[in-house]
Amino acid sequence: MDSYATHFFILSHFIALEVQTISEYFINEQIRDKEVRLIGADGEQLGIMSAREALAKAQEADMDLIKIAPTAKPPVCKIADYGKFRYEALRKAKEAKKNQKITEIKELRLSPNIDENDLNTKANQARKFLQHGDKVKVTLKFRGREMAHMNLGREILDSFAAKLEDVAVIEKAAKLEGRNMIMFLSEKK
Repeated sequence: MDSYATHFFILSHFIALEVQTISEYFINEQIRDKEVRLIGADGEQLGIMSAREALAKAQEADMDLIKIAPTAKPPVCKIADYGKFRYEALRKAKEAKKNQKITEIKELRLSPNIDENDLNTKANQARKFLQHGDKVKVTLKFRGREMAHMNLGREILDSFAAKLEDVAVIEKAAKLEGRNMIMFLSEKK
């Protein structure tokens, strides 16, 4: 490795380490505030004190001083084992992510001259999407001279919504956007 590559390699690792410490919590000597509100290892409030005093108390307890609320006035620090604290925070975040429900928007496209049987097929498809917990975007596309018969498009969308009224609620009524008429349906609660 030549000199330039070595310096770049070292510099890139230093920058990566710097970013990693910024994104995580500040601990021990990284805390440079004048005053902090201190929380003990077992959760009791120890009051407002200088960062040095707080660090001394943490070292006395053979634990780390972690800044948990940097935007508070004064910042809130806690005495805890940093490894255990990070593990608990990651576990809580993972648990919250697991309990999150993701709703997708499924789109169905119709045309103004759709036949009744095709409309029923699309309605059954929408019913499956709604029962699965997804939202449905119904798009009716007008081409050429079909733009002269917008009222037919609105009637088709109303008929479509009527077929699904037992499982769906109109979230956003039919609205014309350019050459498309769009309506949103969501599951009835």
